[in-house]
Amino acid sequence: MSAFWLEYLPLAIILSSLLPGLIIFALKEHQVKLRITLNMLGAVVKLILVILMLQAVKAGQIFFFSIPFLPGADLVLQGDALSLLFVVLSSVLWLATTVYAIGYLENSPLRSRFFGYFSLCVSATVGLALAGNLVTFLLFYELLTLATFPLVVHRGTAEALSAGRRYLIYTVSGGLLIFIGVALLHSQLQSPLFAPGGYIDGIITEQRWLLTITFCLMIAGFGVKAALLPLHGWLPQAMVAPAPVSALLHAVAVVKAGAFGIIRLVYDVYGSDSMRQLQLAEPLMVLAAITILYGSWRALAQQDIKRRLAYSTISQVSYITAGVAMLGPIAAVGGLVHLVHQGVMKITLFFCAGNFAETLGVHKIHQLNGAGRRMPLTSLAFTLGALGMIGIPPTAGFISKWYLGVGAVETDHPMMLLIFIFSGLLNAAYFLPILYRLWFVRQTTRWPAERCLSKRFETHWTLLLPMLFTALLIILMGLFASTGVSPLSWAELIVGREFRYD
Repeated sequence: MSAFWLEYLPLAIILSSLLPGLIIFALKEHQVKLRITLNMLGAVVKLILVILMLQAVKAGQIFFFSIPFLPGADLVLQGDALSLLFVVLSSVLWLATTVYAIGYLENSPLRSRFFGYFSLCVSATVGLALAGNLVTFLLFYELLTLATFPLVVHRGTAEALSAGRRYLIYTVSGGLLIFIGVALLHSQLQSPLFAPGGYIDGIITEQRWLLTITFCLMIAGFGVKAALLPLHGWLPQAMVAPAPVSALLHAVAVVKAGAFGIIRLVYDVYGSDSMRQLQLAEPLMVLAAITILYGSWRALAQQDIKRRLAYSTISQVSYITAGVAMLGPIAAVGGLVHLVHQGVMKITLFFCAGNFAETLGVHKIHQLNGAGRRMPLTSLAFTLGALGMIGIPPTAGFISKWYLGVGAVETDHPMMLLIFIFSGLLNAAYFLPILYRLWFVRQTTRWPAERCLSKRFETHWTLLLPMLFTALLIILMGLFASTGVSPLSWAELIVGREFRYD
């Protein structure tokens, strides 16, 4: 690949969604075909560019773009194996969510505003994934907050506005904590590039307390979007947003941005050796473990489908944090691959929840009785997503949970293994009753608000196709996990190439 593309391809990937998004803002509501064309063009072009970068990074090439920004801190974009894991996830799922959102919002008002911010959201997500230092990461992290807030409050109801205010309070406060942490590190080291093994080891002896405080501040900041206990309160409330936004928050952008920030901080700023010296890994692992159990326990009590999925996310995303906090190669592979697997499984579940709501008017779990007969494809996809979350083979969820369990044994953390097992049992306790209602309980009342969205299918094809695609991925990523093109193989490449276990 030429030197030009090695420098400018990261920027082009961001612009592929940013520029269409800015144009969409200016469109009139009746310009439906042009808006759809711009949405799909941006999503497809981004995916093509990402595939080109993926192939080059696998071959060992380095992508690097830098411009002056602040004294001692350039604005840096770089394509490495870790960043590509998140970029590919975001790009593939953004394409699926775009198709879904086009159908979901077909007759809704303010579509140009929605899709404009929708594009800005994925641009910010890809930007923070490609960020080469903490200052660049912080910039895109805050842009993500600003881009997602209008999506959360899109419906404009009192409930949506209340949820949006809470979301903004939490995320802006978290961003402020990260800003303070970045400023403290910058005062000591400027803002060097993310580096395998971290870059703070030279100042550990004289700045032990500052580094500890900085780490705690930044974990709290990232923990807001990663929904670590007790910073999770915004997430269940944000479920008032439209289903495509819920999918975006849980699987593509916000919570994954928080988890990705924790990964960068642990491995590319502090490093495993410094984490051990400062005794920071164990508290982070304990916090993740508590969040795993708390989210699963709270999910049991939720009768609203999307709220149950939201508490499931709180639990499942903390598997990622637990994996990286155990500071072992197998556990890290489990945490990294769960970033992808959980995203695909959870977006499938939210697509299904949106289909039930739009087609049948179903929002509560007790209203799902017999839905398997009325909407068999949606119910089948929900079943695959739920079984994946539980960790039943041969789904993708089994692969990541297996590696996390083996990683717990490898790093001599048997308690984490027990927590993973118990959490899996809780997952079964809150998902299996839903599957039972779908397939084995007969419908005795009319659907709350049934609509005929298609004469040929159970619902509109734009709502079915993305859901079936992601449901198929759940199986394929499990069955072909050992192949060279799987998320698991890429996670192993990251750990072998970029992580250090001194």
